[in-house]
This record gives sequence, C-alpha cells and structure tokens, in this order.
Amino acid sequence: MAPDSRPPAKATWTVADLLRLPPPCSPSPPPRRPAWSRYRLSESMKGLLVALFGGGVPAGFVAPFSRMANEASGIPSLEILLFRCVLHLLFIFRLRCQKAPFFGPPEARQRVFLHASVNVISIGCAYSSFMVVPSGNAATVRKGSSTICSVLLALCIEKNRLTGYDWFGLVGSTLGLLIMVVPDLLNLDKSTQLYDTFGYVLACLGGMALALGLVIFRALNFPDKLVTVAFMFGVVGSLVCSPVMFLLQDPVMPLDPLTWTCVVAISFLALVSFMCASYAVTKAHPALVCAVLHSEVVVTLAVQYYVLREAVTPFDIMGAGVILGSIVIITAQNISCDSTEDDDSVI
Repeated sequence: MAPDSRPPAKATWTVADLLRLPPPCSPSPPPRRPAWSRYRLSESMKGLLVALFGGGVPAGFVAPFSRMANEASGIPSLEILLFRCVLHLLFIFRLRCQKAPFFGPPEARQRVFLHASVNVISIGCAYSSFMVVPSGNAATVRKGSSTICSVLLALCIEKNRLTGYDWFGLVGSTLGLLIMVVPDLLNLDKSTQLYDTFGYVLACLGGMALALGLVIFRALNFPDKLVTVAFMFGVVGSLVCSPVMFLLQDPVMPLDPLTWTCVVAISFLALVSFMCASYAVTKAHPALVCAVLHSEVVVTLAVQYYVLREAVTPFDIMGAGVILGSIVIITAQNISCDSTEDDDSVI
C-alpha cells in the first residue's frame, strides 16, 4: 500500500489561525431587512385611511338614499334623523357592560353634551339640504365649508402645524369643490332661487357644525369617549327631533319597503361614518380628516348619476378628479420611513 502523503493535522491553534478566523463565541451578524419593510404607516396615515374608507365612502350613500326615501314616501329629514338617533341609543348596552358612566365623567359632561348638540345641528341641516337641492351639490357645499372651518379652527387652537404637502392638498380639494359648485350657483333657476339658496345655506351650516364637532371630540380625553359621544348623540337627537319634527314637518309612517330599506341603510352607514370620522380625528389633523372626507362627494356624484339618474356636468367630473388627486397627495406624504434596524440587538 502506498504511504499516505497528506500533511499531518494540526494539533494546536497558532496565533495566525486565530487572527484569520472569527472568535468562536461571536454571533453571526443579523440579516438585513428588505427595503420594503422599512416603510410603515404612520399613525396619521392610519387615521386618514380610516377617514377615507370608513368615513367618506359610506357617507357618500347617505345623501342619495335620503333623497330616494323622501321621493318614495315623503318622509321628512328630521324623521330620518330620529331613526338614526334611536340606533345610537343601543350603545347603552356597551357602556353598561364596561361599567362606564353613560354621559361621561363629570368634568367632561359639558363638552360631551356640546359635541352631541353640535352634531345634531350638523346632521339635521345636512339631511334637510339633501332634500332641497341636488344631493351631490349639498354634500359638496357641506364638505367644503367643513374643511375651511376646520382649517381656521386648527390655526387658532391646534399646536401641530401643517406641512407644505398638507396645504397643497387642502387647497387642491377646496379648488375641486369650487369647480363643482360655482357653476351651479351661477345658474340657479330664478323661480326656485330662494328655495335653492336656503338649501345651500343649510349645507354650509351643517359643514361648519361638523368641523366644530370634530375639534370638540379631539379635545376630549377619557376612556370609552367614542362610545359615550355616540350614545349622547342618540339621547340629544331623540329629545330634540321628536318635538321639533311635529312642529316644523309632517311626519309620515312609511309602508313601502323601499323607504324602510333606505332608512335602515342611512342609519347604519351614517353610524359607521360617524364612528370612523371621530376615531380618525384622534390620529390625524382635523383639517386633513375633513379634506379626506371629501371622498363622500365623489361617491355621492356616482350614485346620483347611476342610481338617481340626475345630470352630472363636466365641471362635476373635473372637480371630482381634482379632489381625488388632492386626497392622494395628503395620504401619500403621511407614509413614514423607519430607517432604524430593530433587530440589531445582540443575542
């Protein structure tokens, strides 16, 4: 057999070997995260997404459904609001399970009551305007006035300043609303000019009250405030709408299934929009939330054209495109990049 020509194995480590090899107890470096994992949604972005898909899109169906119910059976706006307030009263079971005070802590009850009253005024004016002027125009005026009012309130109250992208998106969304509304205001029918003007004034008041309600809710600070304000809205709305409805309007008992379907859909969709918009304003700037809620106008115009068969002008389409572009700018700039490596800790 041929002798083995391989060199003998080293029995000991030399200094050179130790210098060439890593220390035996040193852990391997952690793998780097993919580039896409460094991007995450900021809290503001999460709030804006909730306002967009939970607040604006469901609310876009409320105005057309209100008009459909009114045309089907003549049900007045305050009666629709009363049905919605009764739905809000069901939150008493949640508060009872949580053993929370029904009207909030004593030091915050005045603000809770003010918030509920302002929202009742806002929604009452909005529902009334939906039945006087085209639903798309009423929703546009309401959202435009809410955005302008929220910006003014934020400049006076809020400490968080808006960025350049935020201002660009706000100006763009307001411009889109003006493109949609101004041509209609200039071409009002002279025979119904006073009636239409009253409807637009109601929509404007509803938007101003909406902005004020969001700012008041943002200032509240106690557990279960979202459920508390929803229940308080039901209490105040029921107490106000019941007598006022008989004084100012002629309530009816709808019998056709279309009216009941619209009323149930309005109550549910409006409740979802109310909760999502209130939650979003705790995460993002009130002015940005109001701007993102302009998506309601786009949805309303689509339903107005395809379901109600009401005319949609080229100005409406142009304004809707500007609003959508502004919403994209506002939401996109709120995506934050987390460049820190969370997994760099040594095991």
